[in-house]
Amino acid sequence: MEIANRQILITGASRGIGRSFAKISAEDNAFLYIVLRQKDEAIVRELQDLGAKAVTVWEADLSSRESVTALIENLKNTPIDIVFNNAGILTGGLLEAQPIDDIYRMMQVNVNALIQITQGLLPGMLARKRGKIINNSSVAAYMHMPCASTYSAAKAAVVAFTESMQLELKDTGVTSLLLITPAVKTRMFDEIENLYGKNFEIPQDSISPLKYAEMVREAVLHDLSELEPSGFTGIG
Repeated sequence: MEIANRQILITGASRGIGRSFAKISAEDNAFLYIVLRQKDEAIVRELQDLGAKAVTVWEADLSSRESVTALIENLKNTPIDIVFNNAGILTGGLLEAQPIDDIYRMMQVNVNALIQITQGLLPGMLARKRGKIINNSSVAAYMHMPCASTYSAAKAAVVAFTESMQLELKDTGVTSLLLITPAVKTRMFDEIENLYGKNFEIPQDSISPLKYAEMVREAVLHDLSELEPSGFTGIG
């Protein structure tokens, strides 16, 4: 699918992969709808300066079901072409040491909100017979490391959801792209050391968010159904 002149919704667009993909899409002259916890005029100006046809900010807390419902209601009349379910938060550590509230919040953001947003916007895509849903999973869905029990469970759920949905979407004109995201040098990557590092040595190999966003762009343009990692994390 082309990115130029498309209506693109990106969650978790304030930093990391989401912000990098928004910048690349802006350079391709897309219409951007970015989901942030709070409005940031600097991001809006940056994307406009890079060439975005328009930048619309929706403030939403994806850890709240009610906030996600309100977001979908606001978007119901917007012909979104590409949904990038990118937002995510990390949990980690020995299971008995992980606060249960943190686990519930992570599951809500990483799984429930992703499913709810997809379900809310999919009918419009099906009616238009056009669209792409990008879901950000992780190598953690397959690399079952110690201290990653809850996070790996969430990312494995994203894999299962996306692969099942992909079968349902056959011949509809709507497609999906599953990202098996490797180690990307974001703020979340930096949190891994604090959450996991007490119990085992963390590999330090990583790529930049911009590099990965460029890979996602190529996967969209070539209509890939899955973007797999390479190198060390690909072996895992």
